[in-house]
Amino acid sequence: MGQQVVSKPEVSDYITELINVLYDKEYFGFFESSLEYVDKILDFILDIPNQKRKLTHNKRYGKYYCKYKHNSKTSWYIVFDIEDDIYLVSFVTNNHSPNYPKYIREL
Repeated sequence: MGQQVVSKPEVSDYITELINVLYDKEYFGFFESSLEYVDKILDFILDIPNQKRKLTHNKRYGKYYCKYKHNSKTSWYIVFDIEDDIYLVSFVTNNHSPNYPKYIREL
């Protein structure tokens, strides 16, 4: 069957809401631009089996994370666990979030 990436429902909800938040807070002038930005994050999430993974600082949401650096100011962190070639994504955050230092171990 191979490797599979699945997300918890709260991650899917967060990603869907992120599209609206980015547009509503005027990070992007067009809704389509917000959608494209989030699509790139989703593409990265689906590719986490091929990405370099690191151990999280706090295992509450998962044992591993991968870093997606979108630009010089923003990095996204995808937190997950792995069992039987299934990557379960349970948390997504970025370096601007107050939760970021609680879970991510940047060395």
